[in-house]
Amino acid sequence: MNTRNKMNILFIGDIVGRTGRNTVVKILKDISEEDKIDLIIANGENLSGGLGITKDSYDQMIKAGIEIITTGNHVFDKPDIVSYLEDKKIKILRPINYPSGVPGKGLTEIEIFGTKIVVVSLMGRVFINLSLNDPFLAMDEIIKDNPNKLIVVDFHAEATSEKYALFKYLDGKVAAILGTHTHIPTADAQVSAKGTAFICDTGMVGAYDSILGFETEPLIKRFITQTPQRFEVAKGPSIFSAVVLETNGLKIKNIKQLIKIIE
Repeated sequence: MNTRNKMNILFIGDIVGRTGRNTVVKILKDISEEDKIDLIIANGENLSGGLGITKDSYDQMIKAGIEIITTGNHVFDKPDIVSYLEDKKIKILRPINYPSGVPGKGLTEIEIFGTKIVVVSLMGRVFINLSLNDPFLAMDEIIKDNPNKLIVVDFHAEATSEKYALFKYLDGKVAAILGTHTHIPTADAQVSAKGTAFICDTGMVGAYDSILGFETEPLIKRFITQTPQRFEVAKGPSIFSAVVLETNGLKIKNIKQLIKIIE
């Protein structure tokens, strides 16, 4: 069996709508070659129209080179995707701490160079308007069921305190906890002494001149008037936000933040 202790994993933040998808198609191959990437993971809950994911948008990202797509609270916004979530060939993960009986799966396993990698989609509960199971206890079960595996967690959460608390709780037990959801890249990428990588929020791939990837005027109007508005995915130059994880066995040696502005 071909074994190798070191590999590079690319994790891409929330991809927002057509602008985000086009950016991925445009630059992912070059990034993969430059950083010698062995596995590409991305959060795709905003792929279609900025809210939700469709089979077509999923297929486009898989064709571009993404291998596993994690999600969050918008995973079910496009009802048609539900029929695909149970398909074992479809690499879309819904948060694993949804209540039992919800369609889909919350983790997947892939083997690269003899190392078994478990990718987990997990969602926080603070400021999230959903009735979810405890993400801390959910991770306890995952760790118990997956010994001697490299575990990468997309923690889709709003509160920085909850993200940091999970990092400290799981330090040394998983390889990486990578935050998503707020679409704003944070400046705290780090690797602990125990070999666990962390970033509070990876950021997004979407329109640079926008509010979280959407046109600005409707969002401003909503704040001022407190009335519903129609949100549209913004166009124009984009931002690409991601991190590269350099592994060393089942631990992380280094985390490198990637932030690129694409014309």
